[in-house]
Amino acid sequence: MKKLLLELFTWWNGQTMGTRFFTWRKGEFVGEDEFGNKYYRERAGKKRWVIYNGLAEASSIPPGWHGWMHHRVDTPPSDETYYAKSWQQPHHANKTGTAEAYRPDGSILTPETRPEVTGDYQAWTPGQ
Repeated sequence: MKKLLLELFTWWNGQTMGTRFFTWRKGEFVGEDEFGNKYYRERAGKKRWVIYNGLAEASSIPPGWHGWMHHRVDTPPSDETYYAKSWQQPHHANKTGTAEAYRPDGSILTPETRPEVTGDYQAWTPGQ
C-alpha cells in the first residue's frame, strides 16, 4: 500500500504511476547499471529514460549510461564489453546538499576548527 501511495504522490522516489504506464505501454528495457537504475527506450522513437533505484538523483547515473541517455552514443553500455582502465575510479553520486557531503575542517557546518597556519603567510597591511 505504501509503494502505491508513493507512486501516486511523489515524483522523486522511483517512478510515478504515469511513468509506470508509459513504460508498460511504449517502453523497451535496455539495461541496468551497478546501482540498480533501469534504463528504457521508446520502441518506436528516440525517447530514453531512467527509473531510479530510490531517490531520483541525476548524478547517480554512471558516465557510460549518461552518454547513452543524452544521445552521445547510440549503443547502450549493456550491449558493449567495456572494461575500466586501471587508473579510473568507480563512479560516486554527488553528495552536495546532503548529510554525507564533504565538509572540511573549519567549515561552518562542522564542529572542528580550522587548522592553524604554519607561518608561511604574512597578512597585507595597507600603507606599508
